[in-house]
Amino acid sequence: MSWFDALRDTARTGLTLDRALTDPKRAVRGAVAVALVLFPTLAIGGPALATSAAMGAFIAGTATFQRSFRPRASLAVAAGLGLGASTFLGYLAAGVTGLFPVLLAVWAFGAGLAWAIGPTAGIVAANTVSVMLIVVQLPVSVLAALGHGLICALGGVVQAVVITLWPIGSWTAQRDALADTYAELADYARRLRQDPTAHVDPAPFMTARHAAALTPWQDRHRPPELRGLRGLAERIRPTLAALADPKVGAPAEGPERDRAREVLAAAAEAMDALARAIRTGDPVQLPRSAPSLTLAPPVDGPRLQGAARRSSRRLAGLLRKASDALDRGDEDTVSTPVVGAGGALHKPPLFRMLPVAMRSVQRQLQPRSAVCQHAVRLAGVVTVAYLLARLIGFHHGYWAPMTAAMVMRPDFAQTYSRGVARLAGTVVGVAVSTLVVQLTHPGQWVLAALAVLCIGGAYLTLKTGYALMTVGISSYVVFLLGLQPGDPLATAFERVGLTLLGGSVALVTYALFPTWQTARLGERLAEWLAAAGRYAAAVIACYENPAAPRGRVVRTALLDSREARSELLQAMQRADAEPGQHASGLPGVNRRQVDRARAAVGHLGRVAVLLEAHLPAADADPVPGTAEYAEELRLATALAGAALLTGQPVEFGAVREAQTRLEERLAQAPAGVQRDVVRAATRLLGQALKDLERALRGREDIRGPEDARRPGDRR
Repeated sequence: MSWFDALRDTARTGLTLDRALTDPKRAVRGAVAVALVLFPTLAIGGPALATSAAMGAFIAGTATFQRSFRPRASLAVAAGLGLGASTFLGYLAAGVTGLFPVLLAVWAFGAGLAWAIGPTAGIVAANTVSVMLIVVQLPVSVLAALGHGLICALGGVVQAVVITLWPIGSWTAQRDALADTYAELADYARRLRQDPTAHVDPAPFMTARHAAALTPWQDRHRPPELRGLRGLAERIRPTLAALADPKVGAPAEGPERDRAREVLAAAAEAMDALARAIRTGDPVQLPRSAPSLTLAPPVDGPRLQGAARRSSRRLAGLLRKASDALDRGDEDTVSTPVVGAGGALHKPPLFRMLPVAMRSVQRQLQPRSAVCQHAVRLAGVVTVAYLLARLIGFHHGYWAPMTAAMVMRPDFAQTYSRGVARLAGTVVGVAVSTLVVQLTHPGQWVLAALAVLCIGGAYLTLKTGYALMTVGISSYVVFLLGLQPGDPLATAFERVGLTLLGGSVALVTYALFPTWQTARLGERLAEWLAAAGRYAAAVIACYENPAAPRGRVVRTALLDSREARSELLQAMQRADAEPGQHASGLPGVNRRQVDRARAAVGHLGRVAVLLEAHLPAADADPVPGTAEYAEELRLATALAGAALLTGQPVEFGAVREAQTRLEERLAQAPAGVQRDVVRAATRLLGQALKDLERALRGREDIRGPEDARRPGDRR
């Protein structure tokens, strides 16, 4: 799209307000924690210390509202420690001429690199830059700097104490994540009734996996209904796909297809009921329209046959297990087999995650890394905005770099939408709060009360929109800094002007030194292709040796493929919001070809899901030749991913030869469901690979006479 269209859309996104609100109890709890820090510190230490304490409590409270499945108290403490360190170092540097801008640039660079750990770490790290700029205004002694740092960290500790003593919805996030997974499965079953080759949304499954990684304390105290159900959902997903697919499940037309649609509809209603029970903690109440007999073979009428019948029975069994687990809270019947299949998840403490976080940061320390480019951009923008404000002579010059730090994000859409929202929200917030101060001339205690009220409003509107939340935050800062002497009206004009300055510097800098997601689509596609090939190969190899342990290998490959696909979809979504025409990152491949290649790789992954749904039992007869085919597929997809990035042709001739050898061995093998499933699936895999070749070569047809399309194969 053009720059005008991109800026218009991002501005509209930034100013859009939703009707959703944060849980009022959680918002009140966060505001109460700020009050417990602000009022005593104001009474004992005066306005300067009160400002540091209140900012620490506010930012630590904001960290607890981020999307994270860690205990909120630990997030508050971690944020408080980071804020205390930034405050202490900032005060020390302010006493040395020329040192503070250097420290600011280094700290901002580190805050940008924190995005390598995750969005929560990146947002909290950016907030530490803002706090450093707000509270550090005059040089003080080392002892006083230490006091300000400790007071700022105290805000995070108080937030943690209040969260511990006043728990609200301790397991709401985990319940919602698991319930969303079953709700997505229900929608998936309904889509399969109309489109037997529909794809499932992997996002709820990924979120549920993160939610299932618990600390030892959480593991001991979590509700029984949260145990084991995620693993059952992972097994239900391929079973639904296998039942609906006409190649390995019910036929495309006829009475059996009608019966399959009935089973899918009943399963969807059952999973909706499971999702409601998980979300609320109430017993499962299956609707009358979905009796258990609907999932069982009918007394009269069409019956499912072969692999479809097997999938239907497996689906009914899995749904009964999930329902029984919720009704009885039985851990043994659910968690034990599921953990064996998917691997137990444990969340290490924060201090043990430091080496992992450091390795994640080190991997991003390269010029082509989007995180590294964001860190350099953030450091430059914050430092330039600070120096410009000082050169102009504004007394409250920190407002410009603070705005720049809060606006900058690693991608174009977030940076510009937040920039517009920040500018609009700050202007409104500063204007309203300054008008209140000018008309009422409140005292210190009234200003402190107004600040607490505003921060409660900011917490409450976290889900409403960044623009409205910024109104509350700006008013909070105005009332908080109003505790110190100064002309409120002149200060208001300065803050509005500095907000425009900082926001403009941030937006212009990103336009001059962008990080286009479109240019990274090729890398993301290559990673997903290799991961999908590993997943398909891991599943196919299980048919050669059914008795071998396979749960962890298959599950790890599936998670890698799912993660790679999610990163590609996120990159494509962000690329769609970018202006201008940018290369896809693949030599000689345009965006349309990337879309077609994505569809082909998606077909490859879906076939692997179908195979996983029919994995043989440990005592089943082996299917000869599948291990050799799996190894050829794994190697070919890995080489194809490398060829994508280097501009070499993508070719799967070795896989087709391996498929020919496999077909010959299957023709000599005894008849059975496993043999038929492998034959149908490998043909679908071959078609997916041909579609991928066609998409990347840009030809309508690459088939030779030896690999003409078989009748009935889909494109």
